[in-house]
Amino acid sequence: MSGRVRVKICGITNRADAVTAVACGADALGFNLFAGSPRCIDLEENADWIAALSPFVTKVAVLVNVAFAEACRIAAHPAIDLVQFHGDEDAAFCAAFAKTGRPFIKALRARTANDVAQAAHFSTPHILLDGVLPGAYGGTGTRLDLPLAADLVSREPELNIILAGGLTPANVGEATRVVRPFAVDVASGVERAPGRKDSALVAAFIDAAFGRAKGISQLSESPAVKSEK
Repeated sequence: MSGRVRVKICGITNRADAVTAVACGADALGFNLFAGSPRCIDLEENADWIAALSPFVTKVAVLVNVAFAEACRIAAHPAIDLVQFHGDEDAAFCAAFAKTGRPFIKALRARTANDVAQAAHFSTPHILLDGVLPGAYGGTGTRLDLPLAADLVSREPELNIILAGGLTPANVGEATRVVRPFAVDVASGVERAPGRKDSALVAAFIDAAFGRAKGISQLSESPAVKSEK
């Protein structure tokens, strides 16, 4: 990993939380368009304020098993910078999408080495590793196996590995030191309720990811953090 780790705050559902995350130093914001998520938003209903956010933060549309034409439509939306495929999209789907020239992230639910063995075969350097909860597509707070992620970073240095799954202000610093990822991604770990971010936890998470945390030992004992473990 070169330079500092990047931070993506995912599951943003409202302008206030987005503005707070940007002010705290987030590099990217994730907007979940999957109807099965408690953080799902309607892109058209929210497009105006998303498009008006700082041009220096990347706006990511999180998609789960959408049709190819719909993925292309959303990727071309003026409020969105890139898409994240967080479902069961296979290498062939990703290869076809790559031909559009649009950037994208492919998420892998990573429990074993087998789950990430083909990480370099999805036609994108941007690979997100998430914890596994059967029947769920992210945002669950399930911890990722850090040694598994670290091994992938070591074996596939050309990939930009984005670390997700169970991260909180209390553990993201250690996770970045162990894995050395390109970026970290958090949703439930900085929330007071699904889709409602806690501004203090957002600030603490970004500080910890950037290695400038203060008072993380106290945060690790707080009810908000404990509830995500």
